Amino acid sequence: MFQRSVIKQLEARIKEKRNFIQVITGPRQVGKTTLISQLLDRLEIPSHYISADGAGPQGAIWIEKHWEAARHKLLTEDTAELVLVIDEIQKLENWSETVKKLWDEDTWNKISLKLIISGSSRLLLQEGLTESLGGRFEVTYMGHWTLKEMQEAFGWSPEEYVWYGGYPGSAAIVDDEIRWKRYLSDSIVETSISRDILMLTRVDKPALLRRLFEMGVRYSGMELSYTKVLGQLQDSGNTTTLSHYLTLLGSAGLLSGIEKYSGSVARQRSSSPKFMVHNTALMSSSDTELFRGIREHPDKWGRYVESSVGAHLLDGHMKGYYRLFYWRKGNMEVDFVLVRDENILALEVKSGRTRNRSGLEQFRKEYPHARVMLIGDSGMPWQEFLKMGMGEVF
Repeated sequence: MFQRSVIKQLEARIKEKRNFIQVITGPRQVGKTTLISQLLDRLEIPSHYISADGAGPQGAIWIEKHWEAARHKLLTEDTAELVLVIDEIQKLENWSETVKKLWDEDTWNKISLKLIISGSSRLLLQEGLTESLGGRFEVTYMGHWTLKEMQEAFGWSPEEYVWYGGYPGSAAIVDDEIRWKRYLSDSIVETSISRDILMLTRVDKPALLRRLFEMGVRYSGMELSYTKVLGQLQDSGNTTTLSHYLTLLGSAGLLSGIEKYSGSVARQRSSSPKFMVHNTALMSSSDTELFRGIREHPDKWGRYVESSVGAHLLDGHMKGYYRLFYWRKGNMEVDFVLVRDENILALEVKSGRTRNRSGLEQFRKEYPHARVMLIGDSGMPWQEFLKMGMGEVF
């Protein structure tokens, strides 16, 4: 069975002396639970796995019950350490306070109970961690599968990856594209919105959130002001509400808004966002076009390629390699701007879309110390760029 490379990092951390809680977060259907199962199989340390999916409303009591069971197992099996795994923990109320209490008890009593927690709602998980567990955890973000991973696991071509995206569970049914589109819509999009956002977070206008997602997918790779979005949605919301809903969609690994780069934090936050899907399968599953016909529309195909590059870069942003922006001045634009410390990298994607491409030169004039990279045409082939690890970009 294929194993994602991040499993080696997690295995090394679990084998270390008990120190930090290991937190695994990421969107639905990227293989978090499968990876945990593979990790436990690789370890020689006994384990105790539980999922909050079946916990009900008990919350703290449920955690304490299973934690005590793990402690008992640790003592009775005459082992030096044990790994406790709590999957989808963000579904439990006040989970972070309970985990803090029990973790600190074990630290005080020198009980070597190691803990892995996971969840698909990154925002809620992060809120719980920062509220109660400061200094006690490390986070591993598992993003959507890369081109390299889908090639190794399923033999996909770069073009198939751009269209079908990085959901490994859907790979078996791509030959029946109508079925594939229905699976994406029902089992991934609807489940992510309903269970990871609406059931766990207060959303006063769920219909507006859904329409924002649909519109954002349709305009992935494009810059739109919140005011214009509201006008097209014909809803009585406000720009603050839309910005919040976009944050929620991003935390579920669906859709984010990339901010405009200006060198000023204040101006960045007030800018119009550039919509970007986290996985191009979210675009193609809602498109009436089929894979066999999409290449006949170069402009449309170019938008898919650009969004695939954007999703790849967004994954690196989510993992903390850099901050991700776009840039525009008048009619001139740069598709993506990566910032890490004092380093700036501007990326332009040329893949069939007919647009004004003098942005890189103007950007270099305004930011002389910036590096530039052209993807496609006379630059690096987009197929090769999508194979790069994000740590290799800078």
